[in-house]
Amino acid sequence: MYVNKAYHLAFLLIAIAFIFISPYFFSDYGMRILNNIAIFSILAVSYNLINGVTGQFSLEPNGFVAIGAYATAIMLLSSDAKSAQFMLEEPNSFIMAIHSSNFFVALLFGGFCALLLSFILSFAVFRVRGDYLAIVTLGFGIIIKLFAINFPSITNGSLGLMDLPSHSNIYYTGIFAIVTVILILNLVYSKYGRAMKAVRDDEDAALAMGINTFWIKSLAFGTSAFFEGVGGGLLACLLTTVSPEQFEFLLTFQLLIIIVLGGLGSTSGAIIGTILVLGGAEWLRFLDEPMNIFGYESEALPGLRMLVFSLVLILIMLFARKGIMGDKELIYFLKRKKK
Repeated sequence: MYVNKAYHLAFLLIAIAFIFISPYFFSDYGMRILNNIAIFSILAVSYNLINGVTGQFSLEPNGFVAIGAYATAIMLLSSDAKSAQFMLEEPNSFIMAIHSSNFFVALLFGGFCALLLSFILSFAVFRVRGDYLAIVTLGFGIIIKLFAINFPSITNGSLGLMDLPSHSNIYYTGIFAIVTVILILNLVYSKYGRAMKAVRDDEDAALAMGINTFWIKSLAFGTSAFFEGVGGGLLACLLTTVSPEQFEFLLTFQLLIIIVLGGLGSTSGAIIGTILVLGGAEWLRFLDEPMNIFGYESEALPGLRMLVFSLVLILIMLFARKGIMGDKELIYFLKRKKK
């Protein structure tokens, strides 16, 4: 597909302008939601690369997000802070030794830890396909959570890590989200991206055409893991705390809803899905509160928000079977409308 650079430049300038003017128009609560949307955009776009573009039904995001969050937190905390927080066991000597107050270094460390683990796992994970791949990667996410609980000398166990520096403002999260989208799109539209789509459409045919399917799947898996690790670090610094309970399978399930709603294989669809799922759920919060409907005062109905939100998601999927964007990008529809 031909990609019009003018459209991409326009989207880039609009996104950067929005990032820098948003603090003047949104409250602290609104900025919190925008930060969440930016971080989950990173996670959704990277998850879409392995699941939507490459067609590998992976259920691993919560594991890589946890790796990135813990690695970033351990890097940012000083040795004195670690000594004060590790109560169940004395911190490991290596954990005490690594430290950097540089936020970017800590985020990259978290991303590379996730990348390294994905490289090791790829030799076992890609020996299977389809539902078996989903089961293997699901097990990996569970193992990471159990590791975080049962190795307190490394992770402080169930107590988690606290008092992290709050670096995740909209400037950091927004810029990282933009960079992630640009890099993922460049990969998708490269020869490697075309090979990933070939693996998704028919892996046996791709193998017969001379494509090293294992290497291509590992490339998608590793790239996805790296950005999920970075997203995990940003999420940890937004919450200023890390604990095993934050990385349940529910996190992966939420990301799966986002990319399926937006359209598997569509990067812009993943972003739109993130905005709808995170922003829409918060916008409907008024449904849980007492309301005045044509003069009738209704009582608070906790849970009504999620009921309505779930119905909206069902209706969208009924009328858009392949998601909002399908496997197309937003620019495709803009060009068609222009013609």
